[in-house]
Amino acid sequence: MLKSNGKKTAISVASTACLCLVLLLVAVQHHHRVQVHEETNREDSGTRSLLQEEEEGDAQPGSAQVKKGFSAYFTKLTRGRREVEKPVSSSASTADPPPAEDISADDIFIAVKTTKKFHQSRLNLLLDTWISRNMQQTYIFTDGEDEELKKKIGSHAINTNCSAAHSRQALSCKMAVEYDKFIESGKKWFCHVDDDNYVNVRTLVKQLSHYPHTQDMYIGKPSLDRPIEATERLGDNKMKAVNFWFATGGAGFCVSRGLALKMSPWASGGHFMNTAEKIRLPDDCTIGYIIESVLGVPLTRSNLFHSHLENLQQVSRSEIHKQITLSYGMFENKSNIINLKGAFPVEEDPSRFKSVHCLLYPDTPWCPPQVAF
Repeated sequence: MLKSNGKKTAISVASTACLCLVLLLVAVQHHHRVQVHEETNREDSGTRSLLQEEEEGDAQPGSAQVKKGFSAYFTKLTRGRREVEKPVSSSASTADPPPAEDISADDIFIAVKTTKKFHQSRLNLLLDTWISRNMQQTYIFTDGEDEELKKKIGSHAINTNCSAAHSRQALSCKMAVEYDKFIESGKKWFCHVDDDNYVNVRTLVKQLSHYPHTQDMYIGKPSLDRPIEATERLGDNKMKAVNFWFATGGAGFCVSRGLALKMSPWASGGHFMNTAEKIRLPDDCTIGYIIESVLGVPLTRSNLFHSHLENLQQVSRSEIHKQITLSYGMFENKSNIINLKGAFPVEEDPSRFKSVHCLLYPDTPWCPPQVAF
């Protein structure tokens, strides 16, 4: 009997030990799952924070904060924004979605802002190049009478009677006239450029066709890496801090008619000048203030617009035909131009606009034949 009871006791002890081992394994697995869940939540939170910082211009893509096991998820989340910001590659152009609206160059009101002292040095270059093919779509806003200019472009040469000074008030005065003339025109898109911009109208039409003109669309490129900060004057000596993105006029920007009509209480007639004084900022900043801060419509960024505030030599020859605007200027006492071995040497074509034009339109009569670009 004692022997039999000993066997039963040994079996009972063994069973109890097995049960304890099973319970211990379950507890360890549960604890591991809890840790994984907590770590995943921390990863999610960290990634959301990084995404938010990147949108504000502070994040460093590929930061060490993004752990290896989560990098694929982070890449998936940010791919969409990167695709919007980078120029469309030639290989992807064949897979472009169908246009949202069938428009032509005649549907676009292109406003060129200039001043009389630049009519010879800047404006004639534009008239000889891209404007020569888009006379009916282009309107030149200046500050003095010029009979020669009127002979070339007729009533599309508009004397705003604004000051010739490069001041906040003078720039806003011209923009106010641009806006009113666009509304009068009945056209679908308002696009503003400066007198140091080359506009590739074919690409501009293609880009704008992706958006219905009745929607709220504000398209361009900011010159800052974060929203501009301003002080809005509310009256009775009250102030309010505001911040918003704006598309630099130096690269050009476009506004749909649907959105432009909503801007009317702050932009039509003399209201634009009053709005500009309210925030004490220039014309392109005022456009951004009305659209982003007042109306709550975000800027749609496009890297196809270019100003002299960026390194223009980064635009390769193979990508020139895909761009909407190009520019030229000086940076740190050095010439900032498109790096293009084109139809003319730099001495004859310091802006490179003539060479760009011959690249895009080789059938132009004054372009040298059989040029190897």
